[in-house]
Amino acid sequence: MSEHTAEQFDEVDLALLENIEADFDVSLETLAEELDLSKSAVHYRLNNLKERGVVTGVTADVDPAPFGLAMVAITEVSVTHEQGYSEAVGEQLAAIDGVEQVFYTMGDVDFVTITRVQNREQMNKVIESMVAIDGVNETSSRFVMNEIERDPGVIANMSEGMRDVVLDGE
Repeated sequence: MSEHTAEQFDEVDLALLENIEADFDVSLETLAEELDLSKSAVHYRLNNLKERGVVTGVTADVDPAPFGLAMVAITEVSVTHEQGYSEAVGEQLAAIDGVEQVFYTMGDVDFVTITRVQNREQMNKVIESMVAIDGVNETSSRFVMNEIERDPGVIANMSEGMRDVVLDGE
C-alpha cells in the first residue's frame, strides 16, 4: 500500500476525466465537441493519462440490483499483528467472493470491508471465510439499510479545494 502525492493536471485533463468517469462509452467526437478540442488532441490526452497510470481501464458501472445483490454489510476485522500481516490478510479478504472493497485502517480495527451478496446464507459464508483467515481474531458487521449514494467517481467527488491542489500542485 503506497502513498501518492497529487499529480498536476490542467482543467482540460480534469474535464476529460470527469466526462469519461460519467460515461465510459462516450465517443471521441463527443469529447472533442464537449472540450472544444480536436479528436486527435483528445486521443493524445487519453493515451497520456493511460500511460501515466491515471486511467487504469475503461469499464462499465454495473448496477447490482438486477442481480439481487441487495444485502450490503460493512465489516470491521481485527487481526493479530505480525510482520507482513496487512498485505497478506488484506489480499485474502479481497479474494473472498462477495467482498467489494477492503480498507486497511489504523485505530480500533485493522480492516474494514464492504460486502454485497444476495441473502443471509451467502453473508454467513463470507463472514465464515473471513474468520477462517489465519490471524483474524474478530469481526463486527453492520448491515446497510439503505444506500444513500453510490458514485465511485473520483473527479466528480472532488471539492474545489481538492481540484485546486491538482491544478496548482500545492
